[in-house]
Amino acid sequence: MQKLGNIAKAVRINALLCASAAVLLGTTGAASAATIPATTYNYYVSPTGSDSAAGTKTAPFRTLARAAQVATKPSTTVWVAAGTYTGGFKTTASGTSSARIYWVSTTKWGAKIVPGSTANVWDNRGSYVSIVGFDIDGSTKPSVTHGIYTGGSYSQIVENHVHHIAKSATCTSAGGSAIGVDSYYGGVWNDVISNIVNDIGPSGCKYIQGIYVSTSGSVKNNLVYRVGEAAIHLWHDANHVTITNNTVTTSHYGIIVGGGDFYHTSAGDNYTVVNSNIVYDNTYGISEQGVTGTSNSYSNNLVYQNSGFNISLKNGLTAKNTVSSNPLFVAYSRTATTPNFHLTSSSPAIARGTSVGAYPTDIEGKPRNSTTGYDIGAYQH
Repeated sequence: MQKLGNIAKAVRINALLCASAAVLLGTTGAASAATIPATTYNYYVSPTGSDSAAGTKTAPFRTLARAAQVATKPSTTVWVAAGTYTGGFKTTASGTSSARIYWVSTTKWGAKIVPGSTANVWDNRGSYVSIVGFDIDGSTKPSVTHGIYTGGSYSQIVENHVHHIAKSATCTSAGGSAIGVDSYYGGVWNDVISNIVNDIGPSGCKYIQGIYVSTSGSVKNNLVYRVGEAAIHLWHDANHVTITNNTVTTSHYGIIVGGGDFYHTSAGDNYTVVNSNIVYDNTYGISEQGVTGTSNSYSNNLVYQNSGFNISLKNGLTAKNTVSSNPLFVAYSRTATTPNFHLTSSSPAIARGTSVGAYPTDIEGKPRNSTTGYDIGAYQH
């Protein structure tokens, strides 16, 4: 496994939806629910800018690396215009619980970041940092091993599209992932919300993951498909992770809940909640591995057509309210460039989810509540 790399939980991803003085992201044909609160400091980046400029709206920087040198104070937003940017940079500054640092693509997926000279497209070591709305495209350098990596605490990885990472990477225990949330440097309570992750890692490589979490936090509303190993993988020091309303398909494993190769604890993965996920057409479905506890819970998941097994739990645990039916996506395909994972009107996932651990909206911003009902998977019907 790779080194990717009860404190106040009040500062959560919900701040993106509830903050006042918010700005709605634009779209490129994809809906967005993310809102960004007004901040004290604002910097701007544009493909037509210059790194010798002031970084203002009228005189933007050219690179995210330059913006990272100046965006060092809490209550800062870096606004990144549509265009293509070179990755391989590191962000190290931290915000605070009441004044985060935001990195925002002003058009959802309009700011494309391609690999640079390092193994990580984006390496974040800061805490209280939100990365929102970027297209992380590894196709120009298929040997790159990490899309977005975060080693701090209270990070938010929101509404990004991370794809074609490590497609021809060397398969070693150094590993890789599209989104890596790490405890190696002491990180805790990170959130991965409403991202699309696809085409990750070479087939048959057990070390390349889709969303890889080794700490506490949440994984909600993500769509993950065509991953060499696990679409969602908890390992190392992972614990107290809420995994809800994800749709995962066409990978070796759908969801792995486990602990091992520990960094800071040997307690194993416990108090993890896995609810209302669609785990469909993988080799294996939901699997507990390594060291796990007796307080993990699994409820209202749709688990179907995983050829090895659908659910395999340890410690005598059993899954509750499992739906064992084809999810009936609008246009499912194992190989199409853009399969349609929305639910048809006859899908057995509709209104079969649970409110426990649910995010207040789906991946596109549609409400989830007692009026709309709680569907299983990333998309409300």
